Amino acid sequence: MAWTKASQGMVDLFHACLPEGPGLERRRMFGQPCAFVNGNMFAGLLQEVAFARLPPTLHAALDAEFGVRHFEPMPGRPMRAYVVLPDAVLEDEGRYSELLQAAYAFTSAMPPKDKKPRKPRKT
Repeated sequence: MAWTKASQGMVDLFHACLPEGPGLERRRMFGQPCAFVNGNMFAGLLQEVAFARLPPTLHAALDAEFGVRHFEPMPGRPMRAYVVLPDAVLEDEGRYSELLQAAYAFTSAMPPKDKKPRKPRKT
């Protein structure tokens, strides 16, 4: 399955709205920009979709306002801890920043993920 990359404008907006803080790491997942705190992913992009791991209260509030859906990187494989952020949120840079800050704070309260040792390459 070939994925298209997120537009440069969307990538720039994502990076501009990311909070700064201890343990924050920017790296790629799904070949797209994502943000992690203490090894746990809290937000990212996949094609033209922005997603975030939000506290249940914010998830419910967004759902009541927009009818949001769970992030599903592959059909039939939802990542229920993550919500797809509606276009209306992405069009409001301040609100997008607030939601990413909330996602960062919520995820930073989780226990750090242990790094798994890399598997040796097959030759």
